[in-house]
Amino acid sequence: MISNKNIQKKFHVRKGDTVKVIAGDDKGKTGKIMEVITAKSRAVVEGINMVTKHQKPSAAKPEGGIRKVEGTIHISNLMLVDSSTGEPTRTRKELNAKGKRQRVSVKTKKLIK
Repeated sequence: MISNKNIQKKFHVRKGDTVKVIAGDDKGKTGKIMEVITAKSRAVVEGINMVTKHQKPSAAKPEGGIRKVEGTIHISNLMLVDSSTGEPTRTRKELNAKGKRQRVSVKTKKLIK
């Protein structure tokens, strides 16, 4: 039996990309990806899926309190925004002249950086 524990998942988005939410409560909003959690196929997007966290008083923060932080959102609910047009687009992987795979916009057929 083959173990799949060490296989790295590959997604259409990565850290630093600007994405648009296509499903859920925040549908239509855009934001920048701060973190990708490959094991759970989820991402943390700036300003999207804000959740309330209750912070217990501690020596560092004696007042404690309630704060808002970004929650995770599933990768399938995100669509990459093409930087040249500002429109959401699907991506395709193509080989460049050096033989390296790079992401290309399906709409504009331009390289995504």
